[in-house]
Amino acid sequence: MTQHLSHPPELEVRRQISLAAWAQTYDEGVLGNLVLLRHGQSTWNELNLFTGWHDVPLSAQGEREAAEAGPTMAAAGLVFDVAHTSLLTRAVMTCHLALSGMGQVWLPVERHWKWNERHYGGLQGLDKAATTAQHGEAQTKIWRRSYDVPPPPVDLSSPEHPVNDPRYRLVNPADLPATECLKDVVDRVVPHFHATVVPQLRAGMNVLVAAHGNSLRALVMALENISSENIAELNIPTGVPRLYKLSDTLAVNEVTYLGDAEKIKAATDAVANQAKPK
Repeated sequence: MTQHLSHPPELEVRRQISLAAWAQTYDEGVLGNLVLLRHGQSTWNELNLFTGWHDVPLSAQGEREAAEAGPTMAAAGLVFDVAHTSLLTRAVMTCHLALSGMGQVWLPVERHWKWNERHYGGLQGLDKAATTAQHGEAQTKIWRRSYDVPPPPVDLSSPEHPVNDPRYRLVNPADLPATECLKDVVDRVVPHFHATVVPQLRAGMNVLVAAHGNSLRALVMALENISSENIAELNIPTGVPRLYKLSDTLAVNEVTYLGDAEKIKAATDAVANQAKPK
């Protein structure tokens, strides 16, 4: 006689919630849920350095943030059908740790460079506060937060240029940036979102996108119709899930951060204050 293994009670409850959530989504024929998750704090976030496409790991705090995001999403009744992330370690590991915390580490994950952080050009590796002290708060804010003014570019021989990174060896070199402004990030993120994520949402799938501050700001700008003037003031905290419920026209019906409100505010303020002089 075949013996069937029983699930631990907590996993069985989570499994039943997952099945019910999926069934409700498909039965109603509505768009699936979309969750945006900025990667947890990286080691260069911790050091307050411009990071961009430079590949750095999560800090110990970042690992905790990523791991805690999973149970936070599960407690909200969320389960996912697919996840998307970038080719940068901090986002890849955030995705992995969050899904592990939900018991969904097996989930299909689609990785693409178009979810990468904004390329900060010649600023990559520089201290944000020191850059402000050297160039002034106004100039640094233009480089960091303006919509259409990129920082100085790196040249092709620089180790900071992605043509010198083997993970982009199959990408047309003409498509790889030497620097980017937010407009450039919008131009690569939004079409990629419509080509890959939107069909999944329309199929009733619940989708997690674990990416970066600027790639997510670019998408939020499009989803919420934020102007190029106002987007500079949007700060996305690390490791905090942002849940969207969208209409069939992709209009935002509801958007909310998940988790403790005070912790979210503190994390958001920390992002906003990164470039201020010490």
